[in-house]
Amino acid sequence: DIYASANFKMRESYKASIYRQEMVRVALNTLDELFYNIQNNISTPQIINNIHKPFTQEMRGIDWQIDDTNKIINKVYSSDSLEGVLDNICGIECYLFGAWREDKFRGEPRKILAKRDGAICLATIDGAIWITHIKEVGGFKLPATYLLKKRIQGVKESRLPLLFDKSYNTFYETAVEIKDDIAYLEFNFHNGAISTAQAIRLKYAIEYLNSRCKVLVLMGGYDFFSNGIHLNILEDSKKQGEDGWANINAINDLIKSIIFSDEIITIASFSRNAGAGGLFLGLACDFVVAREGVVLNPHYKTLGLSGSEYHTYTLPKRVGKKEAQRLLNECLPISVEYAKKIKMVDEVFAHNNYYEELHQFAKSSFDDDFIWDKQDFLEENRDKIEALKEEEIKIIYPEFWEKSSSFHKLREEFVWKICPTKTPTRLKVYNKVKNE
Repeated sequence: DIYASANFKMRESYKASIYRQEMVRVALNTLDELFYNIQNNISTPQIINNIHKPFTQEMRGIDWQIDDTNKIINKVYSSDSLEGVLDNICGIECYLFGAWREDKFRGEPRKILAKRDGAICLATIDGAIWITHIKEVGGFKLPATYLLKKRIQGVKESRLPLLFDKSYNTFYETAVEIKDDIAYLEFNFHNGAISTAQAIRLKYAIEYLNSRCKVLVLMGGYDFFSNGIHLNILEDSKKQGEDGWANINAINDLIKSIIFSDEIITIASFSRNAGAGGLFLGLACDFVVAREGVVLNPHYKTLGLSGSEYHTYTLPKRVGKKEAQRLLNECLPISVEYAKKIKMVDEVFAHNNYYEELHQFAKSSFDDDFIWDKQDFLEENRDKIEALKEEEIKIIYPEFWEKSSSFHKLREEFVWKICPTKTPTRLKVYNKVKNE
């Protein structure tokens, strides 16, 4: 029997995005009805329909000589993030993920026409598409160019402006919209992971916008605000210590550019979930606002890291030292409603009118006195803030470089999706305390 049900409109997007957004929201909104109906034994008999046949790779597969752009995108969307569409690119059997429509490039179907920021552009019979990530059979997901490497050395790099204006369909990661002297900066990085190169580009974007707006709003991506360092790229690296070290320092430089943006107001918009270094990137802003229902993970230890990203400055500044240490040690997710209660977040706005509320908040946030006070504070405390970051870096250094570091094993398990064999202790302790 069915005790509760709800419908929702489907966006044109990939399967995982629909699950993370529409499905989660509808499920949460239906819980009260579900519990009421169970308690009162109210249900609807389930209509017995024929079970559809398994959607096999033969059905998902792309026929590059017949399938048009729309059909290819729909096939990739319906298979993303599991299990992907199986194909053969440059002689590698792999699964395709992250399809984007391309307006300008044309060529022989399946030919690689260009590459950009880890993605490849493939010709179709009536246009072209970008594929951002591929997974070799038996491997794990990576930016497409990382896996293809030498096979695409002759393919041209098609660059976009640092901040794309979205004037035509193509693959991009950073874009900006400016309204009422407020710059809304998007950084749509796959699964919220920030590589070294992405951190550097985002830092340049922030520095560029410092002189072109009064208020800068960090919007994050379409499915995540941010989740910190790029674990898949590090797992693939032949120089894991060196590349991990470069990654964390690039993100630190990015966050430094946010903290010391002393002529503008900065706002983090947690309209999507955020965790680890990606969360602390947001906490570097002057103000933090969030959309109801968003979940935050303010910790690092589950991956064997002590963390950096100026978190020993930004987190205690907001919630106090004792609460900051508790959050870092407990390694539990928190709602944005709870985050507001402990002052980690300044405002939580309703889902339906979130962006209107965000804009009004941003418009009202600019204040000359606040800017002057901010400049004075940063001038007086610059050395203290940098000293805190340097201590973080000192502690985290061996976690990247030493072979005995638990980070390597935990990163491997995360990337290869190795499930735990038992409930983590931190969750057992939490449930015990909750039940008591």
